[in-house]
Amino acid sequence: MFIQNVVSGVAIGAIYALVAIGFTLLWQASRTVNFAQGDFLTVCAVLMFMLICLGVPFVWALLITVVASALLLGFVVKRGVIQPLIDRSHTTIIVATIALSFLASNAIATFWSAQCKAFPQIFGLAPYRVGSVSLSPQNIWTIAIAIVLILAINLFIQRTKPGKAMQAVAQNREAAKILGINISSVTTMVFVMNAVIVAFAALLIAPVYMVRFDMGAQLGLKAFYAATIGGFNQIRGALLGGFLVGIIETFTSAYLSTEYRELIVLVVLIAVILVRKEGLLGTEER
Repeated sequence: MFIQNVVSGVAIGAIYALVAIGFTLLWQASRTVNFAQGDFLTVCAVLMFMLICLGVPFVWALLITVVASALLLGFVVKRGVIQPLIDRSHTTIIVATIALSFLASNAIATFWSAQCKAFPQIFGLAPYRVGSVSLSPQNIWTIAIAIVLILAINLFIQRTKPGKAMQAVAQNREAAKILGINISSVTTMVFVMNAVIVAFAALLIAPVYMVRFDMGAQLGLKAFYAATIGGFNQIRGALLGGFLVGIIETFTSAYLSTEYRELIVLVVLIAVILVRKEGLLGTEER
């Protein structure tokens, strides 16, 4: 049971970490916090579910969802909503993203369905057995896919020219602008990256949470907790925070009660920001 709980905690923590990385990338590039993050995930899950129900092969359904998310939830949202507000106060952008969150969830409930839908178990149901330990294929594939995505994000940021431009903007926007980096284009690229990450996170969480109009609200909030605990301005902080939240939730549910799951996470969150306001691995900002 202990090993199974560790695997389950790491699997759900990997999803939190992916969504938390999106929070971190957006903050580093544009100093914005997207509180519609979780509901964007819901949009992707619903679109993928509808495509699969229409008979579209899974690979094509995933590809269409990723492209649609990149265009609509990344490019269009950035250019149509965030860009006009980028020079205003942070509060204005926060209110705008909260409005987007309610818009997405209410639109899904009104025009699609307010009921839960069972997402296909694309990874199968037969457990993998290692000795006396039985491991869920959903958890194993979630961890594997999350690792690949995290490595791909890291390689892109560290090894490519656009990734280095993102680092420059994150470190010093004014200096990056003087060096000829197009801040607006870099910010748009980050919003598109975030939308792609959200689409893959939807693929991983939908078979677990089931597809419903409010499935992303709690997930987005927990990813926000993870980013805050680990360090909002560091990708490695988002990773650490995501895995911590996932493991704390899983072990609290297994050894105490599911009723205390979120309570313990919130206690840890408050304790961390009281002791270290920038998070466990975050760096202090002026």
